[in-house]
Amino acid sequence: MHRYLKTAMATGLSVAIAAALGSFDATAATPPSSASMASYVASNQQSGNNWFGGAVYNGKPDLAATAALVKAGGGADDFDFSKALVAMLGQDTVNKEVAKLDKQYGEQEVKTFLSGMTFAVQDALKRATEQGIKLPAPANLSGAKLAGGLVKLGTAPDGTFWSGYLFDRTISHGLHNQVMGDIDAKFGMQADATTHKILNQAMFDVAQALGRKDVKLAAFH
Repeated sequence: MHRYLKTAMATGLSVAIAAALGSFDATAATPPSSASMASYVASNQQSGNNWFGGAVYNGKPDLAATAALVKAGGGADDFDFSKALVAMLGQDTVNKEVAKLDKQYGEQEVKTFLSGMTFAVQDALKRATEQGIKLPAPANLSGAKLAGGLVKLGTAPDGTFWSGYLFDRTISHGLHNQVMGDIDAKFGMQADATTHKILNQAMFDVAQALGRKDVKLAAFH
């Protein structure tokens, strides 16, 4: 995955935004250590929330925005989330954010996040095809505009960015749950949780750098 971080063309945000991203740090907030991840997920479900926290969205997904993300990541046949990040934010910005996340979570956790996001999108496309769902033409979103659009889609009514809310709004709640089941079966629930929590942090960082100071950081990060 890191090959894209070394070779992809830099596009998107300015050096000032790259510097802003690199400056963020946060103390990780996780479920109580006495609780297993399975019980944490069960508690969220009982509360009517997504598996890893945050409101559920049951409306129609924005498939055009999803198509724009897929395009940014190399297309349906060769999607890679690291490539999509570079297309949205630029090489320097992504390098700084990955270095920041490596320091915050550890390099292996970040690799799990990046590979988890790649698998999630690829699997969502596979499952959608099985259900006869076709992506429309991509929305007119690219670079920082696409990044901002994803922040907006993932920001729940309470102003907090939640990965689960983003997935609900880009692929539907039902398909989101199906993909999580596939991730859990292949990689385990912990990998699923890592993907969600680091995306919460990364997209919060992006939101702040884009001037969206109203966006709040999810408790699970």
